[in-house]
Amino acid sequence: MRVLVSAATKHGATAEIAGVIGEELRTGGHEVSVVEPSVVDDVTGYDAYVLGSAIYAGRWLGEARELVERNAPALRTKPVWLFSSGPVGEPPKPEEDPVDVEALVAASGAREHRVFSGKIDRTTLGLGEKAIVIALRAAEGDFRDWEEIRAWATGISRALGS
Repeated sequence: MRVLVSAATKHGATAEIAGVIGEELRTGGHEVSVVEPSVVDDVTGYDAYVLGSAIYAGRWLGEARELVERNAPALRTKPVWLFSSGPVGEPPKPEEDPVDVEALVAASGAREHRVFSGKIDRTTLGLGEKAIVIALRAAEGDFRDWEEIRAWATGISRALGS
């Protein structure tokens, strides 16, 4: 199956998650394209979709939301999985789903939405982002659970068959 994996990222951590998902799907025998949402013009050549975004201010990044909204009719005709990346700390905070995910699941007809813990590296943040991290007392570090991410992608691969 031809699978599009596309995730909006601000500092690269969510793109790394998309890359690992793509690797697992390839291992499962699928033909995978890992592409940034801003360069996806047409989704009709794919048999399935795994779409995601980093979470900022409780929402998906605009380019990922726009990809889903722009292609919603085509997405609803094929299997779709959504993922978000953002909570940090032990236990991960915030605990709630991004506020726009319910609408994105409905628009895309997604089978599932999964939230993965994210990564904060203060050296990559802009001044405004640093202020938010300090104000929220967000923990710095890499909280991504690669085993969880790989297991989720393997589940998708199995659901799609080989």
